[in-house]
Amino acid sequence: MADKLAPKQLPDELLIKPGSKVDLDDKDADRTFGWTKDECEAALKENRKRLADLQYELYADRRFGLLVVFQAIDGGGKDGTIRKVITAFNPQGCSVTSFKAPSEEERRHDYLWRIHKRVAPRGEIGVFNRSHYEDVLIVRVDNLVPKEVWSKRYDQINEFERMLTENDISVVKFFLQISKDEQKRRFEKRLAEPDKIWKFEPADVEKRKQWTEYRKAFEAALTRCSTAGAPWYVIPADRKWFRDFAVSQILVRELEKLPLRFPKPNFDPTSVQIP
Repeated sequence: MADKLAPKQLPDELLIKPGSKVDLDDKDADRTFGWTKDECEAALKENRKRLADLQYELYADRRFGLLVVFQAIDGGGKDGTIRKVITAFNPQGCSVTSFKAPSEEERRHDYLWRIHKRVAPRGEIGVFNRSHYEDVLIVRVDNLVPKEVWSKRYDQINEFERMLTENDISVVKFFLQISKDEQKRRFEKRLAEPDKIWKFEPADVEKRKQWTEYRKAFEAALTRCSTAGAPWYVIPADRKWFRDFAVSQILVRELEKLPLRFPKPNFDPTSVQIP
């Protein structure tokens, strides 16, 4: 067994460094960096407690916010990660938005209009299940808009995220990487279990035929849009237990970077008497 990577080292190992070229290889989707299932599940439990404490400070402080973006190819595990990791947060200060195809009203606005209004305010955490990156992914693969349109959006997205970070909204983005073989297993499992068939659409088979095109689109987005202020992390997601641990570890680090503090009372607590 390979030497286990220390928890504090893991985020840097999964980070897409700004300016680096991304090459998504199926064999990387199964990496665990020496961690076992039992170790990951125990570490996730501890990280969930830490995340709850950090969110409490974030909510009390009200000077900073956090935007968490999840992207993956179909079957990649966005819903499962949100269920296993994001539920560590108190829903009073955390919102989850699942972006579908834009509505008629949304199509009448610029593509970032519907995104910006769902960014959580300072003091809270906003989670995107799919996001503004669909406008350089599906629109590219399915030729929904001309290349001269979507090719400009990488820089526009970078500017949008820079504006958020300069206004004290931290941005962290996760690409959950699964292999093509693992996607096949997950699709087959959905079809075989009555309580999971609803998650499958026949169109998923057609999208699977576009695997190579989507891989190239994701590689371009990760390469062009991982910045110092809004980094992308590629999470090996074939093994769900490692995926959840890795995401939780990175979120702990991102929140610990913030200089959080509890606000001082504007009165003398010692002078208050409760009748």
